[in-house]
Amino acid sequence: QVQLVEAGGGLVQAGGSLRLSCAASGRTSSTHAMGWFRQAPGKDREFVAAISWCAGKPYYADSVKGRFTIPRDNAKNTVYLQMNSLETEDTAVYYCSARDTPASWDYWGQGTQVTVSS
Repeated sequence: QVQLVEAGGGLVQAGGSLRLSCAASGRTSSTHAMGWFRQAPGKDREFVAAISWCAGKPYYADSVKGRFTIPRDNAKNTVYLQMNSLETEDTAVYYCSARDTPASWDYWGQGTQVTVSS
């Protein structure tokens, strides 16, 4: 089992920046990738960004390319989501996730609220 704890959400004005963090603990030696998803009110959960844990290759949703990055710190078993040029449409609960294989996302954090005001 892997436990994920997110931090860093909050309220920010449009155009501003926030950095989320997600610390993993437990059986992290099998981690294949970590990622971020988000869910806005009345909408389905959607993929935001992910990073392969060994190679460090990032993947981004088209909606956040050029604005968000997903750095990681392997020594701390922590992944971040650096969000710049935030838009009101980025308002959502952001969830950290981890997976042991490419098949599915196995572990989820509790979520952290990000609110972008106009």
